[in-house]
Amino acid sequence: MPNFGLESLGGLFLYFSAAFGAFLVALWLSLAFWTWRDIRARSNDRFLRILAPLIVLLLSLPGVIVYLILRPRLTLEEEYERALEEEALLMGIEEQSTCPGCSRKAQHEWQICPHCHTRLRKPCVRCSRFLELSWNVCPFCGTPAQPVRTETPAEQVLPAGV
Repeated sequence: MPNFGLESLGGLFLYFSAAFGAFLVALWLSLAFWTWRDIRARSNDRFLRILAPLIVLLLSLPGVIVYLILRPRLTLEEEYERALEEEALLMGIEEQSTCPGCSRKAQHEWQICPHCHTRLRKPCVRCSRFLELSWNVCPFCGTPAQPVRTETPAEQVLPAGV
């Protein structure tokens, strides 16, 4: 009678240990590949793009832990989106015009600040649309703008009865 118990158990153990070893090697290589892909999404630095997967290849799971601690928090795409959001917020703040005299909010249609009487815009002599003080020509009708005398008080510029 042949002894199948001990030999078959040894073969089964050898099979499972080989499968487990192959799994560990596949896990090790996949962690290195994941690190390589992740650092590419987080940094443009060539040195980091080489160093991060190399640490994982050399140290395996402890290398992944070190990488997770040291990697950049945001991806390049997230940083770009954040920069766009900040730029949009800044543009929104810049679009709110303020009076150069008293720094209070001024509406875009105002010609003179109602608080300090500082001239904000000048009317076009042809189409009567408001122009910025620095403009030399009306962008709406093309008429050359009349220079504004800064020494004239705002009360004299306003039409009578206003």
